[in-house]
Amino acid sequence: MPEANERKPLRLGSLAPNFNAQTTTGNINFHEFIGDKWVILFSHPDDFTPVCTTELGAFAKIEPEFTKRGVKLIGLSANTLESHMEWLKDIYDVSGSHVAFPIIADYDRKIAYLYDMLDYQDTTNIDQKGLPLTIRSVFIIDPTKHIRLIQSYPASTGRNTAEILRVLDSLILSDKAKVVTPINWVPGDDVIIHNSVSDEEAKTLFPKIVAIKPYLRVTSLK
Repeated sequence: MPEANERKPLRLGSLAPNFNAQTTTGNINFHEFIGDKWVILFSHPDDFTPVCTTELGAFAKIEPEFTKRGVKLIGLSANTLESHMEWLKDIYDVSGSHVAFPIIADYDRKIAYLYDMLDYQDTTNIDQKGLPLTIRSVFIIDPTKHIRLIQSYPASTGRNTAEILRVLDSLILSDKAKVVTPINWVPGDDVIIHNSVSDEEAKTLFPKIVAIKPYLRVTSLK
């Protein structure tokens, strides 16, 4: 495996690295898979593990909410395609939901390494062959194929699908309107007018403005 300093670090705004991969729904080229959609790429340490099984079942249940927003889901787990196909049966048994979105087979960790999904701190987080397992990473990628959010969870901690959906809604809204979202925002709540918008322009864009501070102007989009 290459040394860490040979891999270009990913940051918010980075172009999502392209790759070809086997998945549970067929072979893909990642950039072609993205097309002109928002995509959520999320990784799992291994197949047939308890937390991962609950997570994939939860994503399968909530997938219609992502689909309504024109968003694609794609998972990754550090195991073989054959293992994935057997694992899908367990996920259905546990959750009652069929996983329709693709799960990438990344047995050699090439994609996990490309996206820095590896756990370098916990040296016990390895498989039987001594290869590092993936941490629970989440990448939200926009239609221009740029990374807009990066989340990393330890292998011991499951993610929150509602939070991922909330952040996605915030990003989509912020791209459409000149606003940002405050702490604990959920769709329907008041938003903050972006500081790049002058007071005069704000009056033409937003009918209801509350200026709490000169730099903190709140409005409703209802």
